[in-house]
Amino acid sequence: MAYKALVRFTDLQDDNFKYEPGDVYPRAGLKVSAERLKELSSKNNKRGIPVIKRLTKKEAEAEA
Repeated sequence: MAYKALVRFTDLQDDNFKYEPGDVYPRAGLKVSAERLKELSSKNNKRGIPVIKRLTKKEAEAEA
């Protein structure tokens, strides 16, 4: 599954790695749990807004 950052955010569980809007999440080489993906793609995180969005298969192919 591929995700894209919707807003600028700092991943507090990845040594404060900074993501800019449009960046692919997670960065290369990083494995994250399904729980973390759910947290960041919902409002149930410190920002209170979704900060990543799951890409459709078509969107993911376009990103590649």
